This record gives sequence, structure tokens and C-alpha cells, in this order.
Amino acid sequence: MTRILLSGCNGKMGRVISDCVSERCDCKIVAGFDINTERHAGYPVYANPSNCQVDADVIIDFSHPSALKGVLTYAFEHRLPTVVATTGLTSEQVEDIQKLSKTIPLFYSGNMSIGISLITELIKKAATVLGSDFDIEIIEKHHNQKIDAPSGTALMLADALADALEYDPKYVTERSSVRNKRSNAEIGICSVRAGTIVGEHEVIFAGHDEMISIKHTAMSKEIFAVGSINAALFLINKKPGLYSMTNLVKT
Repeated sequence: MTRILLSGCNGKMGRVISDCVSERCDCKIVAGFDINTERHAGYPVYANPSNCQVDADVIIDFSHPSALKGVLTYAFEHRLPTVVATTGLTSEQVEDIQKLSKTIPLFYSGNMSIGISLITELIKKAATVLGSDFDIEIIEKHHNQKIDAPSGTALMLADALADALEYDPKYVTERSSVRNKRSNAEIGICSVRAGTIVGEHEVIFAGHDEMISIKHTAMSKEIFAVGSINAALFLINKKPGLYSMTNLVKT
């Protein structure tokens, strides 16, 4: 039985993860971290990770970027494998994750869905084949409560495209202030925030008289919860290193 510490346990995703874990027999949540210390699922909740003395095997962080430092410090001190599923991280925070992965196993992804992992591979292949003959645009849609834009997933998809292209693309997230035609070296990213949209990402390859669209739609938050739980189980007994959904789907 894998023992999980859940950072962000009282947030929307945290509660979905708690519900998913409660239906499984291979893992359990033994404690949580959250600024809201109410107990909704029976396990203790700590506002400060340093106050937690509960034995555990792995951490899942699905919280807020401001909580990451405390989580990583706790993970380092206790040598606990950690899944970082929080989005909206700064480049400095991503560097912190990369550095810590030399000491403990860390799993980091901008999206915990297996479907997103699959379309990531598809768009990389498309970018390799289509090259500079097709313009590339990303449209991402989320609920009106999401704070960061573009989404972590959109940026992850853009990075995957950039790795596959022969040129170094520029990410363009805002066009209204510049009255110039689109350059061939752009990847446009458009963000929509409306209603209760869980998550939708579409990558468009537009060429001369033809267009290819690759799209993923999340119907519920549960797919991200299940992905983070599977990632946590995947990390057990792994060597220090930085892991992602690509590693998970290949096992």
C-alpha cells in the first residue's frame, strides 16, 4: 500500500484526487498540505509541510506555485519522490525541480492526461513532416476560474513543437498591439477562459488550401487526478531523475 502526501488537498483537484484514491486498494492518502486545514477526507492537514511527521512514500503536489518551495524542501529533507502537477510555474521554479531531480525522483508534467501525452507525440511528428510550410497555432480553453494563461499544457505543446521544428519559433500570445502580418517563425497561442470548461487544447497546422487539426478535450478533472496517482505509483523505487508522462506511458 503506497502512502501519499497530498499538497493542495483542499483545492478542487485535491478533493478529486482524494475521492479517486478512496476507491483504490493500492494506495492511500496519509496526510495533506493546504492553507485551509479543514479535514474533509479523514487524514490530517498541515498548513506548513515542515510540521508534518507522518510516514509516507511519495508526494503529489497539485496546489499553487506559491506552495512549491515548501513542498520541494520537505521532499528533499525526507528524500520523498514527488509528483509536481501544479501549473503556472516560473522558469526559476522549473529549474529548482530540475536541480532537485538529481537527488530524488521527480515527476513533472504540464498535463497529467495520457491523451495529452499521445497528442504531444502526434504533433511532434506532424511538425517534422510539415515543417515551415504550415503555420502553427494553439487554441486552449479553460474554465473562468483558471488563473494562468497560456495554460501549462499549451506551453508544453509549444515546447514539443519547437523541439521538432528545424527553426527556433517565437511564441506569440497577443497580437492586438502589433500591426504586422504573421511571420513564418511563430507559434500562436490563444487562451479562452469561460464557463466551466475543464480543458480543451487544439493544435492547428494551416498550409496552402489545407488545414490539419489535432485536438484533445478533457471531460472531467478525474483524468488529471488518475494521471497524478499513477505517476506517484510509477515513481516508487525509481532512481533520482526527472520523469514525465512520456516515461509513464512507455512502461
